[in-house]
Amino acid sequence: MNEVLRLAMATAGETAESLAERVGVDPKTAGRWLSPGRVPHTRTRVAVAAILGREPAELWPDPYKRRDMPWFRPWAEVEKEAIALRSYQPLAVPGLLQTEGYARAMLRVGGLLAPDEVEQIVASRLKRQEILSGPRPPQFVAVLDEVVLRRLLGDRVVMREQLTHLAEMAEGPYVQVRVIPADVPWHTGLSGSFVLARLDDGVELAYLDGQLRGQILNDRSDIASLGKRWESITGEALPRRPSIDLIREVAETWR
Repeated sequence: MNEVLRLAMATAGETAESLAERVGVDPKTAGRWLSPGRVPHTRTRVAVAAILGREPAELWPDPYKRRDMPWFRPWAEVEKEAIALRSYQPLAVPGLLQTEGYARAMLRVGGLLAPDEVEQIVASRLKRQEILSGPRPPQFVAVLDEVVLRRLLGDRVVMREQLTHLAEMAEGPYVQVRVIPADVPWHTGLSGSFVLARLDDGVELAYLDGQLRGQILNDRSDIASLGKRWESITGEALPRRPSIDLIREVAETWR
């Protein structure tokens, strides 16, 4: 028996039947989760863990045995199942679009991580990017502030390579990168970065980043609020082609 799950359910006063009702599955399906090796769908793991006040990796560790920051692993699983991803980043290139050099330079800042930890996370980040070149890539729209293109990270070579890669990815059929010009005044997005994911059954989840760890949201009102913020943010961004032109223009300044 999955003893960790059983104890978490008992502590929270939940049964297989009550969990099934709350996450929208058959009670028999929820009952099977207590058996060793029976792991629910990613979004269901996230929902159940939220109800029980635990992390998904505590209840079902096997899917998360990857090299990465443990708190990020559930979202990496969501990314793999998403059919659409919308990312707003005011300060850095999104992880799915980072070059190896840019990712390594970012993780080395401040000396907060040991060199072997940096390399593990870089490897995991590059592995995540395979979803964009796989047989069924999600539609990925990334909105960045222009400061992301102009703030030095690593050295000039790192920045030039990163912006060249960003422009090349944005030319593809499944990736859009849109830039909010630096002369746009304060806008909604500057309150913080977030990512919205849509799964093939229409379910939406969100990811909020933080100084210490990230947070996955599945509450409908939260998703709706972030959806409104997304619409406001994209309204400030340049269209696709002018954004690519600006990225290439700034890349030349890093020579």
